[in-house]
Amino acid sequence: MKLFKTFFMGGYECADHMNNRGNRVDILSETAHDERTAEDYLLLKAAGIETVREGIRWSYVEKHPYVYNFSEVKNRINAAKQAGIQQIWDVCHFGFPTDLMPSHPQFSERLAGVSKAFAELYISCTNEPLIIIPVNEISFLSWLGGDVRGTVPFAINSGFDVKYFLCKAAIKSIEAVKNVVPTAKILIAEPLMKVHPQDGQTINNIISELNEIQYQAMDIITGRMCPELGGRPDYMDVAGFNYYYENQWEHCGPVLPWDEYYRKTSFSQLLMEAYLRYKKPVIISETGHFKEDRSAWLELFTEDCIKAIKDGVDLKGICLYPVLDRPDWDNFEYISCGVWGYDDSKNRIAEQNYLATLKSCIQKVDYCLQQKDQQSMPLHAV
Repeated sequence: MKLFKTFFMGGYECADHMNNRGNRVDILSETAHDERTAEDYLLLKAAGIETVREGIRWSYVEKHPYVYNFSEVKNRINAAKQAGIQQIWDVCHFGFPTDLMPSHPQFSERLAGVSKAFAELYISCTNEPLIIIPVNEISFLSWLGGDVRGTVPFAINSGFDVKYFLCKAAIKSIEAVKNVVPTAKILIAEPLMKVHPQDGQTINNIISELNEIQYQAMDIITGRMCPELGGRPDYMDVAGFNYYYENQWEHCGPVLPWDEYYRKTSFSQLLMEAYLRYKKPVIISETGHFKEDRSAWLELFTEDCIKAIKDGVDLKGICLYPVLDRPDWDNFEYISCGVWGYDDSKNRIAEQNYLATLKSCIQKVDYCLQQKDQQSMPLHAV
């Protein structure tokens, strides 16, 4: 059975965390996707995409412990039913209620509680299979809040501690969802990156360790690490990897240029290494670029993904993230990064070149997948 309706997916930015100034962000409302969901889905479907990433905004649905208001979430579920759109849901994207932080004694129970309540809501609204991300980008969130004071708990030198508690909560969330919907599919979305030695420097233990650390969250959730938390291999049905232009850099040095390959590891190779580590179906759970580089990035990235497919990676999808322009989390400056922007009244405006590139890339991947299917067919079926 096909897990995702379309290979290309659209992500709607739903960050709701406290930013580095201590202010709560709400990108979903800032882009008006919460009010224009039906319109956004029709635009996306016309572009050839029928699978999306959404988030419940935990901090908004749980204003008081174990008291939930899912009315806005329910509207988006209903909009998806009307448009024929498949949804992937983040329970905790980046934000959590104001009275919580990952190390709070009740954090895991509260995340499990909201996960259970959301699962119950979901099956009451739709018969579509539930695909859920318990905590988005644990590695990034633990670095942001635990090492560089970018969000709660605004700490330094505490990244692994934050990661440990986020993984503990993610496992409790998965168990709560599975108790309600045993058939729910769990997607774990983590950054994929590579640290390189500087010119003249050789790979050392520090660099090797940095490249290994990126897998800690997936390792904990699947039970390879910290077994006391109860992780299991079947707690990750699909491995999601987020990859952007700045995901390769020199150790203690600059980001390597995304359009120069002479020093970088190809993305197809990075993805193959990650795929072989877990041997689970994979998706690119986030990718994209800004301004005039959007189309060139998507073209190059799609070609690399096609190579990965041909090399044997079980790649199931690519999620453009976000598909709507958004404001910056910290200074709220408008960022041109989506397939659609908007005017002061939030009327959607397509970035035509990027939209055309997207449609072309969809055709290229579809052709690749058709060829792959034909090659795998038994001779008597050809």
